[in-house]
Amino acid sequence: WASPSRSETCPSVSLEMGPRPVQIVVADEDAHEFALDEQALERLLLMEHVRDLDVVVVSVAGAFRKGKSFLLDFMLRYMYSQTSGRWLGGDNEPLTGFTWRGGCERETTGILAWSEVFVVEKPDGSTVAVLLIDTQGAFDSQSTIKDCATLFALSTMTSSVQVYNLSQNVQEDDLQHLQLFTEYGRLAMEEIYQKPFQSLMFLIRDWSYPYEHEYGLEGGNKFLEKRLQVKQNQHEELQNVRKHIHSCFSNINCFLLPHPGLKVATNPHFDGRLKDIDDEFKKELVSLIPLLLAPENLVEKQIGGSKVTCRDLVQYFKAYMRIYQGEELPHPKSMLQATAEANNLAAVAGAKDSYNKGMEQVCGGDKPYIAPSNLERSHRELQQASIRQFRAIKKMGGEEFCRRYQEQLEAELDEAYINFVKHNDGKNIFYAARTPATLFAVMFAMYVVSLVTGFVGINSVATLCNLVLGVALVALCTWAYIKYSGEFREVGVLIDRVAETLWEQVGVPEHSVLSFPSSFVFFLLLKHSAVHLAHDSHFFLTAPICSFPSSVFIVSQCRIGVFLDWGASLFDIRN
Repeated sequence: WASPSRSETCPSVSLEMGPRPVQIVVADEDAHEFALDEQALERLLLMEHVRDLDVVVVSVAGAFRKGKSFLLDFMLRYMYSQTSGRWLGGDNEPLTGFTWRGGCERETTGILAWSEVFVVEKPDGSTVAVLLIDTQGAFDSQSTIKDCATLFALSTMTSSVQVYNLSQNVQEDDLQHLQLFTEYGRLAMEEIYQKPFQSLMFLIRDWSYPYEHEYGLEGGNKFLEKRLQVKQNQHEELQNVRKHIHSCFSNINCFLLPHPGLKVATNPHFDGRLKDIDDEFKKELVSLIPLLLAPENLVEKQIGGSKVTCRDLVQYFKAYMRIYQGEELPHPKSMLQATAEANNLAAVAGAKDSYNKGMEQVCGGDKPYIAPSNLERSHRELQQASIRQFRAIKKMGGEEFCRRYQEQLEAELDEAYINFVKHNDGKNIFYAARTPATLFAVMFAMYVVSLVTGFVGINSVATLCNLVLGVALVALCTWAYIKYSGEFREVGVLIDRVAETLWEQVGVPEHSVLSFPSSFVFFLLLKHSAVHLAHDSHFFLTAPICSFPSSVFIVSQCRIGVFLDWGASLFDIRN
């Protein structure tokens, strides 16, 4: 029953023009973003007579076109006339204050505050500042779920009393939206306290069942207690919603308000005059407004157990807005989108699990080494089977939406295949021996080159070769220790990478490479060679006549070869 007719423009902020609504959070409807008008907020809360006072913030939030601004204008009447017994005003007095109108289109955008901060003395003698806040209605045709969540969360985080304005009843989707919005607010808070928010009042408008629960606070609390009760036979999802709401607020209550009458709902020229409002509504309104704003009922804003002043509230507004303007928080999604994502992710997980089980049968931990070509063929077959399984599952979201998750599945299967390849390679003893074989080959090559260059008098090269030989020997010993002990794994990875680089830099085709036993033949050749050191310092190297044809021996698939001529000596050098 957001009442018809009157509409005013909400000017930007000039307090000299008199009390009026001030836009403190500005909405960019095209970009779906919000910005804090810091100057307006500072002019409002940093006035000398209020900036150091503890602040009471009463905010009204809920769905659009449900009479939030209309209710706030009665709060303004109370704040301006609470000393008199007739704060409701005369029967022919139009309702002014926050802009409101009838119809089905939204009126308020962003967050507005009343330009006058009221100073009230409480019965205990303390003085507080009272700020009234109006928020943009949720779930209109121009707002995303993120827009609604941001505004509701921001108003809840900064208010000491949040009035959750609902129509006719508390439905399950109202509770689910409240859960989503409060969780979005809790995410933005730097520290999570046991009860992050203060007071929440469910205000049920147009209550039609006074024969079950009477109008007012008492009937409302009985109704809410029943609605928020956690029962053993409830579904877990319903229990979680109720537990979450109880965990977020220090105080929760409910007020049942009757319908204001047909003249309010159907007269396009209604301007808030009391004569057009039903007496039952006015009677309950007289109980509701003091319940929120009477000096003895005012609730100061607290964060982390400490009371917040007007000056502090400015800083909290700035901090919270920076968080919501950034990308740190996840974007809330509609129920359809969230369900479709969960549905597709479950299908991806099921298809991936089938692939993993199939690959485990092919090359699992208890399976022997399999040829890479056979492993790749099995991967392709199982990948196609997994994709067919994913497509066969009924999923929400449409073809375009599901295609993204199919691409995600394909990428995850390729990544899993790489891991299976590594696991399979680890079972190949010749593959595992590549690093030590490479280091052995380097050591032998450096040994031979150092001998030759030493004999011909190139001592600098011989010294360098001996140095490389020593480094290779130390690397080999270190690698063996790491493999045995499991310590210094980063060093072991580095040695493996260096060995692999040496391996890849030699240009012999892979198919011409002999396996590890060739290294054994290589060292048999060395065994038949002899180095003699004579007493008269004549040093020479001899090799027996070899019965091998000219050939290339590759040490464990390393591309370093020793060339031998048929029936010829390898060396015959004398000094």
